[in-house]
Order: sequence, then structure tokens, then C-alpha cells
Amino acid sequence: MTTGVDRRTFLKGAAASAAVVAPSNMSMSAATKAPPKGVSAESKAAPASGLSAKGLNRMHGVMSGYVDSGEVPGIVTLVSRRGQIDVDAVGMKKIGETNPVQRDTIFRIASMTKPITAAATMILVEECVLRLDDPVDHLLPELANRRVLKRIDAKLDDTVPAKRPITVRDLLTFRMGFGQMVAAPDAYPILKAANELQIGMGAPNPATKPAPDEWIHRLGTLPLMHQPGEMWMYDTPADVLGVLIARASGQPFEAFLRERIFGPLAMKDSDFSVPAAKINRFATSYWLNPQTGKLEVFDEADGGQWSRPPAFPSGAGGLVSTVDDYFAFSESLLNTGKRGPERILSQKSIELMRTDQLTPEQKAISGLTPGYFDNHGWGFCMSIVTKHTDIAGSVGSFGWNGGLGTSWFADPRDGLSTLLLTQRAWTSPTPPNVCLDFWTSAALAIED
Repeated sequence: MTTGVDRRTFLKGAAASAAVVAPSNMSMSAATKAPPKGVSAESKAAPASGLSAKGLNRMHGVMSGYVDSGEVPGIVTLVSRRGQIDVDAVGMKKIGETNPVQRDTIFRIASMTKPITAAATMILVEECVLRLDDPVDHLLPELANRRVLKRIDAKLDDTVPAKRPITVRDLLTFRMGFGQMVAAPDAYPILKAANELQIGMGAPNPATKPAPDEWIHRLGTLPLMHQPGEMWMYDTPADVLGVLIARASGQPFEAFLRERIFGPLAMKDSDFSVPAAKINRFATSYWLNPQTGKLEVFDEADGGQWSRPPAFPSGAGGLVSTVDDYFAFSESLLNTGKRGPERILSQKSIELMRTDQLTPEQKAISGLTPGYFDNHGWGFCMSIVTKHTDIAGSVGSFGWNGGLGTSWFADPRDGLSTLLLTQRAWTSPTPPNVCLDFWTSAALAIED
């Protein structure tokens, strides 16, 4: 583990990084070649899929190049279309060891947790336990009668009353009025206070957050940064949803996910921690130290933060998963709530989750990701492509990334699911080249 100011800067950058990108800023590198030695690939070819072996092999070669160069320790990719599933794994779980990344390797998926949290919320909406436009005050009294800062740099007591309560829809669309900002941890009194209270204003850090009731209590002692419903702000609303789901369902958030999503979709390796029996399948997490230019350990597999159940199961970024597990979730959203015989949500709920919820005015003032919403919208805890500006990402594509090195997007127009799992964290809001090249090469594998 690393310590000090540099690591704190990394935590902030890694968290913000997943809030900026979808497949719409693409580049391509490397010539077509067969998977190099060391690549473990599975490609169940079906001519009707429109995925070409040549294109998939080119993608395998591009991804392998990042491992060969030392930029990324290990990579697992999945591309699926019309019944064809291509899975490719290359590299090692830990630098300096010979334990290879495989199809069942477990990764920290960070903000790819958020869409799962949204799906869990919508299950309760469908059951009329929650209602989208109802205030959450009765279940989260800690967030009732909010005060709002007069301006973002105001002192904590320089506030006005909230114009209205926070609703379930505000949480799903990240418009509750509180969230992460691209700024130094002590840039404003509200950020300094939030960091001191350890409510989670950086990259996933399970060891630092208190239990859910204490966490929501601490959040409730702070004023909102903006009026409810006014402005998109990242991350915190998804953690609030986790607490809301637990109280609304009457069971711990993690238990609800296992019963209502992970169980039905056979996501057997998805959880908020990795048990000892599976720890040998868990990849070590790395970050790039800007001072040394070298990859350093952010979190060990054995004995690290995800090797034991956390006090706070984070709906914003706490899950671990595998490529097959998350693919099951992706397919359920791409197939309007159903995967095989199992349905977790109705088609109407899935369509709503995949619909842009932000107004042009809200997109224009989004402070965390300037320019991002020119070509994208925001559904329920995930990004929606609204303008086709590059090779990958048709209009209507949806998904999200994880700042610790993962990415997922599904394209309803092309019937395409794409997953990239690595253990190298992003260190800035600019997507790393490995993501750009994966998105591009996956899209170019379609030849119909």
C-alpha cells in the first residue's frame, strides 16, 4: 500500500475518472495478428453474429500489447453478439508472479457497482415499496429538512432551506444535491468536512467507511451543495441508495443483491468481498505513481481491503465480480430485464433506466465532467450515448466504468455487450488508451 499526498491525489482521480467516459473518443493501434502466446481465448463463432474471427484476433493482439509493454498487468475481455461470446485473458494477477489472469479472475469493479444498485432500486419500485417521486425522508430521516449552501465555497452554516425533499428519482439520477467534485480535498469547507467524516469522497476504500446507519448519520450532519433536483453530482447518491434499499427491504443491502439479482442471474462470484476459498482467483490492484512512473500496489488480494466483508457495503463502488458474472447482468439489461428464464426487472423499468434523465440546463452546469454531456446523457446510475461521434457507441448505448480499471457498455442497436476488466486504476478523468483501443477494436470486430 502507498501513503501520503500522492496516494490521496490518486484516490480522487480514480474516483472521478469513471465519471467521464463512454465509448465515444476512440483510437486504434496495432496490426491484425493472432492471439500471442500466453493468451487464453474462447470464441464460439456463429456466422449470424456478424463478429469476424479476424477482428476478434486483432482485438486480442491489441490488448496483449498492453500487457507485453507492462502498462497493464492483466486483462480479461468479453465481446458478445447474437449468441457468440468471445472471452480473452492475458497477463498475470500480480506483477512478478506466475499466476495468470483467467476467465474466472475476480476484479474490483468500482463504479460498475452503480448500475446494479439502480437495478436493485427499481425492483423495489416495481413492488411499490418505493416510488420514484416520493421523498425519502420517512426511510432516511437523517436526510430530512435539508439545508443547502448558499454557494459552494460557503461556510457550513451559511445555508438556506432546501426547496423540497430529496426523492428516489433524485438519487437514481445523481441530483440529490451532494456528490464528488474535481477539487483538492480541502478546497472548500464542505469538501474538507466530508473528507474528515470519511463518508467517501474518493476512490473505493472499504476500510474507511463506517456502518450504514453511522454513515448516513454523518452525511446528514452536512448541508447539501446544491438544491435537490438542480444539478448532477457524482457518486454519493449511489451510496445513499444502498442504505435506502436496506431500510426499504428490511434486509442488509448485500443480502438483497444476493437474493434478487446475483442469485437469479447466477452471479456466483459477485459480492462486496472475496472469501478465503476464492482469494487465489483475486487480482492485485495497482495504481501508477506519477513520481516514480511505476505501477505500485493499491490493494493486495490476500489481506487487502476486499478480503473481508466491509462495514459499509458501498452501492457506489464496492463490488467485486468476474467477466461472466457481469455479462449476465449486462445481458439482462440488453434483453430488457430477462436473461434466459430469469427476469429481474420488467421491460418498462429497463427502458426507463436506459433513458436520458438530464435536462440541457443540467448538462451545461455539470461541474465534474465538463463537455462530457455534449454527447452523453445520464439514465439511472449509468451513462447513455446521445450523439454518435466516434466508431464505438451507437446512440442509445449504455453502461459505465470502474475507476480501478474496468469498463462495461452495451449497444442495443448492434446487440453488442463489451466488458474490459483490468487491475490498473485510472489516474485521471481521461480514459486510458487500453479502454479507448478496446472500445474501438470491439466495435470494428462487427462486419455485417
